[in-house]
Amino acid sequence: MDLSRRTLAKVPEVALLFWVTKLLTTAMGESTSDYLVKAYNPVLAVAIGTLVLLGVIAFQLGRDRYIPWVYWLTVLMVAIVGTMTADVLHLQFGVPYAVSTTFFAVVLGVVFVAWYRTEGTLSIHSIFTTRRELFYWVTVMATFALGTAAGDFTAHTVKLGYFDSAVLFAGLILIPAVGYRFFGMNEVLAFWFAYVLTRPLGASIADWLGKPKHLSGLGLGDGPVSAVFGILIVMCVAVMTRQWNRSTSIAA
Repeated sequence: MDLSRRTLAKVPEVALLFWVTKLLTTAMGESTSDYLVKAYNPVLAVAIGTLVLLGVIAFQLGRDRYIPWVYWLTVLMVAIVGTMTADVLHLQFGVPYAVSTTFFAVVLGVVFVAWYRTEGTLSIHSIFTTRRELFYWVTVMATFALGTAAGDFTAHTVKLGYFDSAVLFAGLILIPAVGYRFFGMNEVLAFWFAYVLTRPLGASIADWLGKPKHLSGLGLGDGPVSAVFGILIVMCVAVMTRQWNRSTSIAA
């Protein structure tokens, strides 16, 4: 594969619907992962999920431009597998949430450094080559794993519970939003700051809705919660697909 092969833009425009869909995929990734690791052997679930993820990423890399349903299917699979990876480290191997949070933060930092030193930019608006797209998806995977561990850390280790954790991350995500809009915060920094925080925010919301009441949740169940989020994602992607079709027809 020619890693420097140029393509058209491979990621969507960053608008409100982007952030809504991103939040929904993080939430569904959390609830779906929790359902799968409880219904099946966790290690086997991660292994199968990883194989499916690799297939989906290969399909995404094979497209020559951004296609909404392909892109968001890839994001969703990254959400599910990233969540399972972080959860299995704790549940199967006993790694404390504080340790896994620190570990994935270091991994994300290393990926950012490698990406910047190789390409000279971390902007998603520069995803025009296969190599940059590979860096992008590795970064996305790291953000999901980090966000999962961070959300569990605040909910369980710090004992905030799911709802208070959601409130905490909702407050933190205002930092890049306000910083970029009113104080000239760097666009790339603001984007990745918010991107990381959507993960623990969405996960905390999903856990609050799905987990039993004795675990500080509402007890709706991971399966039903995952199904509802899935329907909402399909609706959002349908809207983005219509917008994308309209824009490409105008450009043509």
